[in-house]
Amino acid sequence: MPLVAHMPLPTFDHLRERGQEILTLGHAAQQDIRELHIGLLNMMPDAALKVTEQQFMRLVGSSNQIAQFFVYPFSIPGLPRSPETQAYIDQYYTSLEQLQHDGLDALIITGANVANPTLDQEPFWKPLQEIINWAAENVTSVLSSCLATHAIVQALHSIERRRLPKKRWGVYTHRVTQPDHPLLLDINTRFDVPHSRHNDVSRAQLEAAGFNVLVYSEEGGVHMAVSSDQFRIVYLQGHPEYDRNSLLKEYKREVLRFLNGEREDYPPHLDNYFSPEAATIVDEYQKIVETGLRHGTPIPPFPEKQILPHLDNTWRDTGKSIVNNWLGLVYQLTNVDRKIPFVPGIDPNDPLGFNK
Repeated sequence: MPLVAHMPLPTFDHLRERGQEILTLGHAAQQDIRELHIGLLNMMPDAALKVTEQQFMRLVGSSNQIAQFFVYPFSIPGLPRSPETQAYIDQYYTSLEQLQHDGLDALIITGANVANPTLDQEPFWKPLQEIINWAAENVTSVLSSCLATHAIVQALHSIERRRLPKKRWGVYTHRVTQPDHPLLLDINTRFDVPHSRHNDVSRAQLEAAGFNVLVYSEEGGVHMAVSSDQFRIVYLQGHPEYDRNSLLKEYKREVLRFLNGEREDYPPHLDNYFSPEAATIVDEYQKIVETGLRHGTPIPPFPEKQILPHLDNTWRDTGKSIVNNWLGLVYQLTNVDRKIPFVPGIDPNDPLGFNK
């Protein structure tokens, strides 16, 4: 069943305009179908806040489970925000206190930008720990993304991420390591996932702490792992929510940083992302930039529109399937009154029965 537009959030209109089915609250009330209530903790910076919100809500709305999905974006106070973005959050986002009062079935936590040497110095550090501690007792499952994964494994398991020799940036082929795990039901055993990060939590670190690594790449590292109970927390390092042009926009941003003198080197190609046609356009533009800087001639805008038709999205279907499986398991394991995380008779230490 589709997302339910239970608040005047502009993302519902955005997704509807792009062909996604969105139920009005009135139509949803006429359906004799169970609801799932999902929190979306959005910690992304201003420039990516709305896009990230749209991407994760699209993944949830693409699920084919027999439920109505009520998604509640919220954020953490103290993050640096422009007045415009803070006004948007104040108008459309739900408060944590309200969500704690009403209850949630599941929780998605986005990544965030960092500005300090260590994660425990970031403004989201303490509030995020409080949210995770609350979710552990009140939410059936948490899906964490990228930086959130790094913060949570450090807070709960003292696993410190490690700086990579160079940014892991591009699209990488991964393999399923636990094909029998319920989260991977009917998933391709080999598929692509985008990554964009300077730091890494390794397979060895996670497995030493009792995590189960479900999806791994020799080149890209761990994409997906789960807590020792197999379901309470699902950890992602990759970005299945990304649009086809998400990495292109990141690349464009780095080119602009080079032009503005904010980075010394011209950004290299992303791994396994540009097709030959796209790479040709990218390289030609680099030559134009270098010539313009040498001779002081005008530099045209970055050719984003020319590059986009030559890019492929090779990860969305698998990302949808994994989120679909996750929500299906939440549906099965959540008590309908949402006062306790799991239905009676389910072992909270092994809710999926995978460890038996």
